[in-house]
Amino acid sequence: MNWKVDGDQRWVVLGPNGAGKTTLLQIAAAMNHPSEGTVQVLEGTLGEVDLFELRPRVGFASSAMARRFPANETVLNVVLTAAYSVTGRWNESYEDIDLRRAQRVLNEWKLDHLAERLFGSLSDGEQKRVQIARSVMTDPELLLLDEPAASLDLGAREELLQLLGGYASAPEAPAIVMVTHHVEEIPRGFTHALLLGRDGIVATGPLGEVLNAQNLETAFGLPIELTEADGRYSARAA
Repeated sequence: MNWKVDGDQRWVVLGPNGAGKTTLLQIAAAMNHPSEGTVQVLEGTLGEVDLFELRPRVGFASSAMARRFPANETVLNVVLTAAYSVTGRWNESYEDIDLRRAQRVLNEWKLDHLAERLFGSLSDGEQKRVQIARSVMTDPELLLLDEPAASLDLGAREELLQLLGGYASAPEAPAIVMVTHHVEEIPRGFTHALLLGRDGIVATGPLGEVLNAQNLETAFGLPIELTEADGRYSARAA
């Protein structure tokens, strides 16, 4: 696989279960290593770069990581832990700039009223937004999101996608890679797609060129009817 993400691009990685989407994201987050080949993340080669210097430059959110957050930790503290790339408060000493950044992202992701709530008491949609707020707290150069809208009800999904679309559309947004199974979960503002099938890459490039019925049929193994309206997609069996 040869794949490159530039700083001004917002990628969606789409494909069926078992295609390697999450593994790809874990490698990009320096949480896993390829068995062969070379991977460069933010100009550093995995296996050579100092991971303690690299990881704060990469924002990462996934359900697996969320399970490591203490349920009895406040939302504010969960977000603050991004400053040290840890998942729970211990004896870290946070500076005023860390607190201001955490409060800023809580406000941007409509979570400021939940700052003192315990993470474990939140709804799924609120927890997903906390994960993303934490992942952007350090102003990363690369943002990696593993199925951020998975398991959400319609209202929570649309609220999250609206916020994520606004973030992705901002000129100052970092490079973004988001994994999903569903075209309905692609927010506005995303520019490119990597479509994977069981045997590897089906198509890669600008979103509008990659997302078509023929490519989706190849990736998912059945005829697909794809529609697009106002920058959002939907699909069903043809």
